[in-house]
Amino acid sequence: MDSAILHFISPPIPHFVDCGYACYEVGDSHITRNCIRVFDLIVVRKGMLPIGENGRSWEIKEGEGFILLPDGHHYGSAPCTTDTEIIWIHFQTFGSWQMGTDMNQCMGNQMELIEEHKRLAYLNHADVCSIFIPKHMKLSPKALEVLETFFEQEHEPQSLRNWKRQASFQLFLQHLDRDLASPSNETSIQLADRIELFIRQNYASDITNSVLQKNMNYHPNYLAKVMLKVYGMTPMTYLQYYRLEQSKRLLLQTPWSIARIADEVGFHHVSHYSTCFSKKEGLSPSDFRRKFAKAR
Repeated sequence: MDSAILHFISPPIPHFVDCGYACYEVGDSHITRNCIRVFDLIVVRKGMLPIGENGRSWEIKEGEGFILLPDGHHYGSAPCTTDTEIIWIHFQTFGSWQMGTDMNQCMGNQMELIEEHKRLAYLNHADVCSIFIPKHMKLSPKALEVLETFFEQEHEPQSLRNWKRQASFQLFLQHLDRDLASPSNETSIQLADRIELFIRQNYASDITNSVLQKNMNYHPNYLAKVMLKVYGMTPMTYLQYYRLEQSKRLLLQTPWSIARIADEVGFHHVSHYSTCFSKKEGLSPSDFRRKFAKAR
């Protein structure tokens, strides 16, 4: 179904807060609330729930899920016309997220959101990835099966129950993220992940489009198209991005010279490294080290 897409960056992965059941008889409506400060995932197990948010209305049918936003105005858009049962899950995230109209918009904004997330979550040189969750979704049988496990630990000690629910929630999000991909998107994601893994494992070596073509067995133009679709940048752009990220680790964690760090991450000329670094970070490698590693 057509739906807006919620785009999260992790780590940290969006975390489970609370969950429960609710029942509505004919004529009942969903409660009216404003800015509840958590995401509210509603899954209809039976019947149909009319729901409204910020002036828009939806009908959530049996087997469907819907995510209400933490900063929105939520209400029942109409009374229930049949007895309805729902599961609700509250969750939250630390860092950056946004909602796009479709996957193309999410992909176009991906790198900007990642950079914002790194600043907000203090992950200056960590590897992060995107999680895409539809706002309105038809749940797969596997996702529904995982959902039921949230309530299987009611007799467990609280600490153990919370650990298990968080693990179940992460598995549930993984199903939602993967179920969103069409067969063609899934193929693109798998190839893009292969390219990204190859770059991560060999970034200090000489990687060219020809090298990627030989190892991936696809034309460089197709590899670039796939990486643009999934990561928002070509393989060569991602290679430079990853090298610079690794150099930031070394600037903060080692006393090595700038020249040695440039060589360690795959730049043959320290001047080229410094130019690329300054263009991306807005300060030189030396200034970056002085700013963020003063104790050293």
